[in-house]
Amino acid sequence: MQDILVVVDMQNDFIDGALGTKEAEAIVPKVEEKIKNFSGKVLFTRDTHEDNYMETQEGRNLPVPHCIRNTRGWEIREELEALRKEEPVDKVTFGSVDLGMRLKALNEEEAVQSITLAGLCTDICVISNAMVLKAFLPEPQIIVDAACCAGVTPDSHQRALEAMKACQIQIENGELQE
Repeated sequence: MQDILVVVDMQNDFIDGALGTKEAEAIVPKVEEKIKNFSGKVLFTRDTHEDNYMETQEGRNLPVPHCIRNTRGWEIREELEALRKEEPVDKVTFGSVDLGMRLKALNEEEAVQSITLAGLCTDICVISNAMVLKAFLPEPQIIVDAACCAGVTPDSHQRALEAMKACQIQIENGELQE
């Protein structure tokens, strides 16, 4: 049985770049420690857009160019990148089917016991990937480490945690408001 940590979109543009927040900056050391202390396989996702971002549906809905391939903003935060051992899963949308297929294939090689998610943004890409993984692998425990996530706002972070809990995703290290 194997445990997997998925580090979602810990890229410069989401931390201190175009869409950065103080909450995102605050979780960097926590995510770094989580990776260093995790005993299973660690995978990274990387939000990836092209130069035509503003012409896409996402660009029309969020007109802030970010994570454009081969820019500083697209790169995984330096101290986390130094810990990466496998090629990241580049994703062009919030939830990654490629990530789901990769984990399903890993599960066929050796049973996956749990998948823990950490990263950015709780209310967009973390929740989307948690739901994709729940669809691809309904039996392994899906866990979100709330202390290693940040949302667009603290309120949207909290709402996303509550929504994931309702979908049988375990929330660790976070106080859910009643």
